[in-house]
Amino acid sequence: MNSEQGHLILSVVQRLPQWIRHDLAGKDDNARLRAEESLAAIIADALVKNEAE
Repeated sequence: MNSEQGHLILSVVQRLPQWIRHDLAGKDDNARLRAEESLAAIIADALVKNEAE
């Protein structure tokens, strides 16, 4: 991962919706899995959009 990608991912994490933050920290395995999958999709989308620029 290069520095630009690192900054992009950090930016995404800083803007995460509260429900994702809550579910990532929760004990419900299904909610945590949904949050992890959502986070991965958000990061992947940001990386793809960044490459297209």
